[in-house]
Amino acid sequence: MSKFFMLLVGMSLLCNCLFAQTHYELKGVVVDEYNEPLPGASVFLYPIEKGTTTDAEGAFVIDKLLQGTYTISVSFIGYKTLTDSVKISEDQLYHVQLSARVMSLNEIVVSDNYIEARKKDESLNIEIVNDDYVKQNMGGSLMSSLERLPGISTIEIGSGQSKPVIRGLGFNRVVVVENNVKHEAQQWGADHGLEIDQYAVENIEVIKGPASLMYGSEAIGGIVDMNNRKLPAKNTFGGTVDLTGKTNNDLLGTSVSFYGRKKWFFGSLRATIIGYGDYKVPTDSVDIYSYRAALYENRLRNTAGNERNLHFSFGMIQKRFQSKFYVSSVNSKSGFFANTHGLEPRNVDTDLHDKSNRDIQYPYQTVNHFKVINTSFYRWEKLKLEFDLGFQRNFRQEWNHYVQHGYMPATFPDTLDFNPNLERQFEKYVYSGNLKFFYDFSDKTRINFGVNSEYQDNQIDGRGFIIPAYNQFQIGGFAYTKYSLTDKSLVQAGIRYDYGHIHTEEYFDWFPSPVIENGDTSWQYLQRAANIERHFSNISWSLGYNYNSAKWSLKANIGKSFRMPIAKELAANGVNYHRFSYEVGNPDLSPEVSWQLDAGLEYNSKKFAIGLAPFVNYFGNYIYLNPSSDHDRLYGNGNKVYYYIQSKVLRYGGEVHAHYELVRFLQVGLVGEYVYSEQLSGEKEGFTLPFSPPPSALFNIKYQRPINKVIQNMYFSLDYRITAAQNNIVPPEEPTDGYQLLNFSFGGDLLLKHQKVTISMQVRNLLNTKYFNHTSYYRLINVPEPGRNFIINISFPFTGTINKKKK
Repeated sequence: MSKFFMLLVGMSLLCNCLFAQTHYELKGVVVDEYNEPLPGASVFLYPIEKGTTTDAEGAFVIDKLLQGTYTISVSFIGYKTLTDSVKISEDQLYHVQLSARVMSLNEIVVSDNYIEARKKDESLNIEIVNDDYVKQNMGGSLMSSLERLPGISTIEIGSGQSKPVIRGLGFNRVVVVENNVKHEAQQWGADHGLEIDQYAVENIEVIKGPASLMYGSEAIGGIVDMNNRKLPAKNTFGGTVDLTGKTNNDLLGTSVSFYGRKKWFFGSLRATIIGYGDYKVPTDSVDIYSYRAALYENRLRNTAGNERNLHFSFGMIQKRFQSKFYVSSVNSKSGFFANTHGLEPRNVDTDLHDKSNRDIQYPYQTVNHFKVINTSFYRWEKLKLEFDLGFQRNFRQEWNHYVQHGYMPATFPDTLDFNPNLERQFEKYVYSGNLKFFYDFSDKTRINFGVNSEYQDNQIDGRGFIIPAYNQFQIGGFAYTKYSLTDKSLVQAGIRYDYGHIHTEEYFDWFPSPVIENGDTSWQYLQRAANIERHFSNISWSLGYNYNSAKWSLKANIGKSFRMPIAKELAANGVNYHRFSYEVGNPDLSPEVSWQLDAGLEYNSKKFAIGLAPFVNYFGNYIYLNPSSDHDRLYGNGNKVYYYIQSKVLRYGGEVHAHYELVRFLQVGLVGEYVYSEQLSGEKEGFTLPFSPPPSALFNIKYQRPINKVIQNMYFSLDYRITAAQNNIVPPEEPTDGYQLLNFSFGGDLLLKHQKVTISMQVRNLLNTKYFNHTSYYRLINVPEPGRNFIINISFPFTGTINKKKK
């Protein structure tokens, strides 16, 4: 009996030890050097790798902690990471004050510990920048401001528009995301830019490589993800006044923002106004095929433009629930280079265009992009639910004087219901929805799953035709998990199923053309597009591995992704007035399927860092526009006909980056990139792909230090870019000579009494070098890149406190 009693007591004590362990709570507040809260700061405990982010008041809570000693790491963008030991034996308060980072060692990519943590958590190669980077490197457009990042280039369309290219892939192979919703404009057109206000972007993540797993079709080349994550502290207000000037195209711009928060409700407003003139190139003429066009005062006539943008956001913040609404209207009007638009570049009224470098004459385009987005989430203890809704309307009109060509009537008939000078019109409505679940299965395992869908309706108008009206529906579901093998390594795996449907509408010419049948000629309204109904489905997958030690990091990812053909590739049948070509789609195209292997190896120490990011990519059926020996005789002046075809393609390359701190406050850096592409089948077997970027390297030296209480974060930076010649081309491209460029920038923060002023100045193309960019839209017609450009951006931030009413 006594033995049984002792056994019972022993088992009871053992159960108490195993199941009745006491849990504790660690909570606190993270503030800056001025004791202002830092919302969104990351707080992590090691070795259990349990963490959270601070709320809008800088507060954090980590619960269910066992007794013991932990290492705590607190980081925030632009601030030095705090690492400390904390002993938990009871509920504990831990307050943190972070100090601003004096200098980022990784200068080429604006970096901080949040970015380092994000990179360690992603098996694909990723680059992250914030709004400070954008202001310090402001180019003609937001995408051109990203060109200093490794593996990122742009297809330039004049001085104010560009498209992102990631490792040689662009157009509809790169997804642009704004506040969790895919940005949908008319990006199928080589001459169409992205309607995004670069003043309104706070954080940009660029994922290099196929990201179809999370975003579906069209993310086959990568993602440019833009988010506005900043939340104002409770009972505060503030804003920024930005002033920008550029000498090359006489740009003047201003953007004013204002935000405020009262307890749980917040709102913000931003207005942007920009005006610019014709931009200058370092030459007095350009050779447009066989015609040499003289330039007045080195300006590309009729490339002036303006922007008028308005943004409004509001939302609510609760402990477990948060919802934000974003409303924006981006409006632009810009001219087309008069000598390169239409069917006859010689017939240009140069006297009219050269009277003023700021007026906008025919031909020109107007674009309005209206967007409403709601992003919300609800958080439980281990489960987080996110849902996003989006509505977009993109309205684009292209205008030019009515000119008869082909069999169009000499005089425009007054019986038609559109303006004779309306060359083309596109009106797209887009409805988007995302639903995502994040579940912390354990301290080592996190599972993500969800569904996203999108419906597009695109209508056309005007006298010209290139693509038909269409509607398109896509829906996809995915599951994704991350599992920590050890405190230094993790694996990631995911799978996705996509379904897509596209319907194009038939189109007939509004004027008759002669048709010869059996020796007889009749006049008919020719059919340019037929009703096309296509359905697509696909399974994508991804498998990745990350290893991170104190100084070394290794990542690898292998996956399959796809892209369904777009309306232009299936049903185009018209003249591209900007390239003097006639483009014809193929209704039988198969969806693109891509297999890619990505890797990354980095070494980081206090003063030195180096990284290498290679990739190998194979397409079984890459879609591209192929020139033929045919010429159009019905709708233009004998333009060469291009057909959409498919071929097998092998691509490989990579990026390398390094930086070294020579002495305190002075560092040197290097970024290099290389992409090789080869068609393995089809008519152009052995050739590369269009717009393949040449190898390039960027050398940088930067000095940055605080001077005194008035002048802080002063920096001087010099870039030396070497770009190799691109002789690996596909007709009708021409080889492009290599070039060397110098860019200089300097700036800093001024504290004038209680007012902070941030000044960023650049001199781009310091030596006014004449060079050609192989990935430029204007390269085919031998237009060089812009000449020397002095750029200045001045920001006046302001903040205040909303006083509470006294009872």
